[in-house]
Parts: sequence; C-alpha cells; structure tokens
Amino acid sequence: MKLPQFLIIMTSIIPSFASATEGEAYARTSPGQIEIKELPAARLMISKSEQPYFSANNKLFGKLFNYIREKEIPMTAPVEAKINPGVMIFYMDATSAVRTDLKPGAEVELQNLEARTVAAIGIRGSYSKENYEEGLARLQDWLKTQSQLEVAGEPYGVYWNSPFVPFFLKQSEVHIPVKVKK
Repeated sequence: MKLPQFLIIMTSIIPSFASATEGEAYARTSPGQIEIKELPAARLMISKSEQPYFSANNKLFGKLFNYIREKEIPMTAPVEAKINPGVMIFYMDATSAVRTDLKPGAEVELQNLEARTVAAIGIRGSYSKENYEEGLARLQDWLKTQSQLEVAGEPYGVYWNSPFVPFFLKQSEVHIPVKVKK
C-alpha cells in the first residue's frame, strides 16, 4: 500500500489520526463557502515572530507546542495565524482556560479574547501562501458586495488539520473581522 492510500484510509477510519486535537474552538466553514459567523470568547496562547508566517524559519509552532506540552494543555483546533509579521495562536480548551497556574512564558503570551464577528471563507488544500491569498482575494471581493458590513480588523488564516493529513484533504479558512454598519 502506498503512503497516500494509507493516509486516506487512516484519516477516514480513525478521526483522531487526522485531527490530533481534543476539541474545536468553533465551527468550521465548509470549503468553498463564505459566511458570517460569531466566534466565542476564548483564552489564547500566542507566539510572535518578526518573520512572515509563511517563512520556514519563524519557529512559531515549536514555541507553542513546547508550551502546551510543558503545561499539559491539550491541543485544540483551529490554529490561527496572522501573516506579516507572523503570529500563531492556539486556543485553550475549557478546562485549561480557567487554570490559575498558567502564566506567560518567555516565548508565549496569554490573552483573553472577546466574542467577535468574522466573514469567513472555507478552503481545501495545502496550507500555502498562495491558497491563503486566493481565499483572501475571494473573501475581500465578496465583502465589497455586502453594503451592510464593514471591515473591523486585519485578515488572518485559520488551520484545522494536523500535519498528518494529506494536502488535498486539509481544511483552512481566511477570516476578516467585520461589523454591521450603523
């Protein structure tokens, strides 16, 4: 059996093999769909880099992964990313979010985030700069047709799957914070 066939079978039969996470912070937007959605308040772990997110040397994931491993915090989905400069965001699960022993680390900040509204587009495919930019352009074009909405923040990427998921099965999103015009 070839590796791609093995991965497809494993991700179909054993969902935890595909996700490697313990819960999702909010609902996914299906690939190809555009929607407005409310994201809940959350407690975040944040790592920053002076390098762009898509730079191979930004080391953002490693900083956050080491923090959650050391603090025994489960991995959740999605992982969010601001593009330039690079910022990676992990969500805390509900149990970890109320822990009083968690403090910022040398390379990881903690932040509470209020509920917010975003325009979201779902994407299928590799987690590449090209796919992000294509999704962003489609979402920005769509927002131009929505006279009742205005942009309320910077766009960012949202990544749902573990590295074990084949590129053609991966799901991501682009979000742009929005608000209703007054």
